Amino acid sequence: MLTIGELSRATGVKIPTIRYYEQMGLMTAAERSEGNQRRYESRDRERLSFIRHARDLGFTIEAIRELLELSAHPERPCADADQIAIRQLEIVRDKIAKLRPLEKELERITARCHGDHIKDCYVLQSLANHDLCASEH
Repeated sequence: MLTIGELSRATGVKIPTIRYYEQMGLMTAAERSEGNQRRYESRDRERLSFIRHARDLGFTIEAIRELLELSAHPERPCADADQIAIRQLEIVRDKIAKLRPLEKELERITARCHGDHIKDCYVLQSLANHDLCASEH
């Protein structure tokens, strides 16, 4: 059995986040010791590691809930989990597509900044005057 602190250290998930996942129903409520301390089993550590990895990949709480539900039914088709992952991939690709123009604009304005003094700083001038930007972003 693990305390919440030990579980936190083992998974790299902060204690308030563990409590949040319990409130959201992603983690089952922990058993309590006689001193009312939360006690977790190895399956709780595995589940929390799963949740953390999914969060690192950008999955929403709802998507993680769906994936956890699927994992509880090993006889179900893998295509169901694949669809959730494909949705997440599309979200990530959309974010990347939106970030690329920002990257280009930031490269452009930082490359143009050759002033030695703030009064000549092209970065600050660009931020103050959107007309200096090369494109809409």
